Parts: sequence; C-alpha cells; structure tokens
Amino acid sequence: MATVEAPRTEVRAQARYVRTAPRKAQLVADQIRGRTVPEARTILAFMSRDAARDLEKVLNSAVANAEANHGLAGDELVISAAYVGAGPTLKRWRARARGRVARIRKRTCHITINLAQPDGSALPEARAPLAATVTPEAPVEGAKPKRASRKKPEVAETTEVAEAAEEKPKTRPKRAQKPKAEEPKAKEKPKRTRAAKPKADADEEKPKRTPRKKADEGGES
Repeated sequence: MATVEAPRTEVRAQARYVRTAPRKAQLVADQIRGRTVPEARTILAFMSRDAARDLEKVLNSAVANAEANHGLAGDELVISAAYVGAGPTLKRWRARARGRVARIRKRTCHITINLAQPDGSALPEARAPLAATVTPEAPVEGAKPKRASRKKPEVAETTEVAEAAEEKPKTRPKRAQKPKAEEPKAKEKPKRTRAAKPKADADEEKPKRTPRKKADEGGES
C-alpha cells in the first residue's frame, strides 16, 4: 500500500560542531523555547552568555528558511523546539608540576531550532525555484549605439586556391648562407724590454775594511 506523507508543520535550522559546551548552550535554549520570534530575539540580544550569539545565528537562519522556502512572515512564527546535542570533544593537554600533564577538554555541540505557526497548521508547499530568463535590455535615452564589429567577412576558398595550397611543398628550401666577413687581425704590440744596467768595472774594487787591532794586555797604560 502506498504511504501518504504527513504535511510538514515545522521549519528547521541546525548548526553543527559549534565551539561551545553543550551544558552552557542548553541553558540559553531553555529561555527561548515556546516563545515568539520577536521575544526570542530580544532575550538573546540582552543575554550576557557567549552561547546566546550562536543561538541567535541559528534562529535567524530558521527564519530565513521559512520566508524564502514557504513564504511565511518570520515575526508571526513560534519556536516549537530548541535543543542542544553534544558533539565530539577535542583532547588537549597542559604541562603541570613534577612532569605531570593535565587534560584539557574542548567540547562542541549541535544546536537545532524548529519554527512553527501559532495554530500548528501545516506549512504551505515549498516554492519552486525560478527559472533564469534573459530579457533584452531596453534602449536608454541618450545612449550611443554600439559600433558594428570590424571583423573581415569570411571568404570561401575557391578550388584554384585550394589546389595551389595542396601543391606547395611542405618543407621550406634552405636559405643560402652569406659568406662571413673576415675579421681584421689584432695588431701585435711590441714587447717591452728593460735596458740592461751597466756592470761595474772589475778594476774598481771596493775598499776592504780592516779590523781594528786590539790593544796588547801588557802594553803601556
């Protein structure tokens, strides 16, 4: 037998892996459960807990889903359910005295908020996505007309041009190489020679030094 699906009565929004302890976020969710959307927004705006900012984002997301998908007025809806589930816990450690280690647990949570109409009636059917249609642009007064493109018209090749293209050889003939001009040789520079110093004449001998005679020990004083 074919099963008949029950009509939807709630719009849901969920945030997963929020970096807030589930115990702290649950205290905030208890304050807005069963209230209207304007009342819940006022409570979250004046609440000092950090988890209130996370729940406010989820509430705004649920209102946006109801307005965009079902065409409802967000201020006329009621928070039928608001609950927080525990997520995975990140394990970290911290050094302590005497070489010991203390465990740090960074907890996460999943926040869910459901919105419904005050009388609990079924939601209207979801809107079908609008097809993207391209409309021609209307001419603007005083606007300059667009210039026509200056591309050359394509001319079909005749049979003669096609045959001439086929007859052309695929390989290009080698160009004749020009003779290289002979480079002028560099002039060799004459080597510099040092003039020989005149040698001293053999006859001119230096006078030899004569050692001084020591006085006799037994000489006259």
